Amino acid sequence: MPLVLHSYWRATAPYRVRIGLNLKGLAYDYAPVHLVKGVQHSDEYRALNAQELVPSLVTEDGHTLTQSLAILEWLEEVHPVPPLLPADAHDRAVVRAMAGIVACDIHPLNNLRIQQQLTALGVDDAGREAWSQRWINDGFRALEPMVARHGQGFAFGAAPTLADCCLIPQVYSAHRYGVALDPYPAIAAAAARAAEHPAFAAAHPDRQPDATPA
Repeated sequence: MPLVLHSYWRATAPYRVRIGLNLKGLAYDYAPVHLVKGVQHSDEYRALNAQELVPSLVTEDGHTLTQSLAILEWLEEVHPVPPLLPADAHDRAVVRAMAGIVACDIHPLNNLRIQQQLTALGVDDAGREAWSQRWINDGFRALEPMVARHGQGFAFGAAPTLADCCLIPQVYSAHRYGVALDPYPAIAAAAARAAEHPAFAAAHPDRQPDATPA
């Protein structure tokens, strides 16, 4: 059976996995999960992913994987070429740290669940935007010197890594929330380089089958 990715077009966590799958040259079926309509809370989807989140990846042998970083690490172990992690152990730690800043420190504070809870607490549109900008800027301030030091076109080195799989979706989210990239020239340069790469272009939210007009 083919790989099946349960995804939502502009959610950044499955966006990371789409990039990873494309970089590995792996074909997959796309199963849309409309987060805004609450499809993730259905009994059918909850049976697949108890957290009621995307992504979920069903493997060729029928196993279901969740959590984007775990899925990307699985891809690296099962399909090691081309690599998403450098050969050197220290370099791998740096790449994982870069990915973690996005996946563990920025994104969880800005995803749909948090936005919906802020709304329920009475935070207006401007307040939610300021909230999102705060955490994106905090993370980007930490990432910028790392990319400036280690990047050679991409976030780490001259080829895409796990860091880019996480960074590029977060740049997309930064644009959504009105975060200017002027203070982050190294991040902006890595994003521009990635935009020229077919694996990143094919993973872009606007190119997904469930994409809808903004």
